[in-house]
Amino acid sequence: MRSQALQSFVPNPSSQSSLGLYCHIPFCASTCDFCAFYQEKPKRADLDRYLTAMDQEFALLPKDRGVDTVFWGGGTPGLLPAKDLQRLGRSMLRHLVKAPREWTIEMAPSTVKADKLAVLKELGVTRISMGVQSFDGDLLESLGRLHRPNQIYTAWERVQAADFPQTNLDLIFAIPNQSMQQWEADLREAAKLGPSHISTYCLTFEEDTALYVKLSQGKVSIDEAKEIQFYERGWELLAELGYAQYEVSNFSKPGAECIHNVNTWRMHEWIGCGPSAASQFEGKRYQRPANLNEWATAMQQGNPPQTESVALSQDLLSADAVVFGLRMNAGCDLTEIQARYPLSAVLQRLEPLFLRLEQEGLLLRAGQTLRLTHQGRLVCDAIGSAILEELAD
Repeated sequence: MRSQALQSFVPNPSSQSSLGLYCHIPFCASTCDFCAFYQEKPKRADLDRYLTAMDQEFALLPKDRGVDTVFWGGGTPGLLPAKDLQRLGRSMLRHLVKAPREWTIEMAPSTVKADKLAVLKELGVTRISMGVQSFDGDLLESLGRLHRPNQIYTAWERVQAADFPQTNLDLIFAIPNQSMQQWEADLREAAKLGPSHISTYCLTFEEDTALYVKLSQGKVSIDEAKEIQFYERGWELLAELGYAQYEVSNFSKPGAECIHNVNTWRMHEWIGCGPSAASQFEGKRYQRPANLNEWATAMQQGNPPQTESVALSQDLLSADAVVFGLRMNAGCDLTEIQARYPLSAVLQRLEPLFLRLEQEGLLLRAGQTLRLTHQGRLVCDAIGSAILEELAD
């Protein structure tokens, strides 16, 4: 069902109300044990080639439609020197119809420098998202992170001094040998720094990572019961500390939700620039190749490469709107989804599953609004899989 459209994609003005731009900056000084994202070691020739190719890709951005939100991820975007960040930012802005309302950039604590922050502030970046992962030195070392706890505090002082409108800290839990006391300490320490937003991610074992190799060798193991305990304690403690959960892994102060991510979960459109970046735009979902040389050569030749291209159907989009909408505490509005994708029969096909989930205490229904219960959010990935299985031919 998901790869073959039963209905053709029909653009709807409401589905085009927001356009996001994601820029992948693939450079990393080292590979963390848990990371499966495409990355390269930062060599000057590669950096120059990347920046030139990004100039060429930005020139392809639509001239008749404004970008509402921007997100720079990686890799380690903050690894770029200040002059390169400035070039990349100015190139992007030069090709945008209007300034974005939100602009987020990910930074690792070891890369946060005053000159870089000054450039980013001048460009108009509105949110710094810092990948802390943990404040515990031993846990950081077990994850293969380069920074140490003292670097987190130094970086945070610099971010605070630069006075960005929004700030985010990323934390990871269910790390091998991590105790509940360590997890609580990380949460309290993060909240004490006072970011406007906190993201918490359960450690995952992705293939082609050092962590996955350790799992296959029996050096580490997965304890699903303990993961649930970490989830629940994190949600409980962050609420006590003043951070409201709005998505399974995301918590914020009032008005500090990440608009870029919310729009993505709501199945609006986004354009991805850079090697391995994904797009959902103009009736297609596709990726740039996860290879710097292949991507840059194609951009230089004026032939933007697309891999894994899928034509978007109303069935596919409405199904994904339910799957990702249910990850959010506000849930999803079936009336709004049906209005956006009027040719889709997905919602009718899912009615028996919705009823079962409701009877099992995993789903709440108020009129045409569906939300997961506390227990439902704990198994949201399994619910998402059940939805797709229900729709599979």
